[in-house]
Amino acid sequence: MHTDPRKAQSSCVRHVVAMPWPGRGHINPMMNLCKRLVSQDPNLLVTFVVTEEWLGLIGSDPKPDMIHFATLPNLIPSELVRANDLTGFIDAVYTRLEEPFEHLLDRFSSQPLTAIIADTYVLWATRVGTQRNIPVVSLWIMPATLLSLFLHSDLLAAHGHFLVEPPSESKEDEIVDYIPGLAPTRLGDLLQIFHCDSNKMFNKFKPCFHELSKAKYLLVPSAYELEPKAIDFLTSKFNFPVYATGPLIPFPDVSAGYDSKKPYYIQWLDGQPESSVLYISQGSFLSGSETQMEELVGGVRESGVRFLWVARGGELKLKEALEGSSGVVVSWCDQLRVLCHVAVGGFWTHCRFNSTLEGIY
Repeated sequence: MHTDPRKAQSSCVRHVVAMPWPGRGHINPMMNLCKRLVSQDPNLLVTFVVTEEWLGLIGSDPKPDMIHFATLPNLIPSELVRANDLTGFIDAVYTRLEEPFEHLLDRFSSQPLTAIIADTYVLWATRVGTQRNIPVVSLWIMPATLLSLFLHSDLLAAHGHFLVEPPSESKEDEIVDYIPGLAPTRLGDLLQIFHCDSNKMFNKFKPCFHELSKAKYLLVPSAYELEPKAIDFLTSKFNFPVYATGPLIPFPDVSAGYDSKKPYYIQWLDGQPESSVLYISQGSFLSGSETQMEELVGGVRESGVRFLWVARGGELKLKEALEGSSGVVVSWCDQLRVLCHVAVGGFWTHCRFNSTLEGIY
């Protein structure tokens, strides 16, 4: 199920293929980037590539006419179970999607591609683009500072800080102050990135940072004023342009209003005092343990705070645990619209970059 760009209107002279990493936190900023591009260039056509499963998840979402979907077969683990084997999921994306992506590009021979915009984690994208002489724009959807940290993991090892086992408590307070673009940081604050399961994931993704040098452009969804040192470093490191795009969040839609009846959670927020509601979202994918969730629920219940809690999975269980509390539990909400509501006074987040940027906005 896809729209063939070959049948697009003849006035379209530039054709771009967008290849996001198959995950909500990567697909959303890629789509927001594409929406921004076509809004500024009426002669741009974007083919947005997703798996058949992801088309079922987002295919009905509103988008401009000049963005069309094309699909790859479901050759990777389902979004519903990928958390069960993260490294296996990464391997599947690396090894099973490149060939069908190439077959997809073959179908566009009558309408040559201007560029491929690919998530930095799509390992084979730069290789495919280089072989076909198509410029590849790499989209890094996380902070520029984090990219600098990943590019300098060898420096951590050289200083004895890239450890397989967690360091002693005394070492946790050692300061890492030698990574370009990274402010002096406690070693203990970097543990989640480079230890245990996270270390396995980092090693899986590490080849992507070697491939990045083959791209023709790098985009980071940040503002220069937020991360000037990191962006300056990336600009000096690569021999191609690096652009800070600003937040890739759907902020132009916030003022559009609702076309139909307001959702229940917005009606509920309308009835709450200004700045009185704590908005809680712990993310759509990597959630806490059962013990951690029990602590979070207990703290919210005992505090008596008004809350709007997005529980993406386990909604009924959370509603039962918080019965009688001063809040609302939903399975999904329009997060940016909620954050802009006058009744919301705080945001308890899992600190992924998209949510952080929406909170800042």
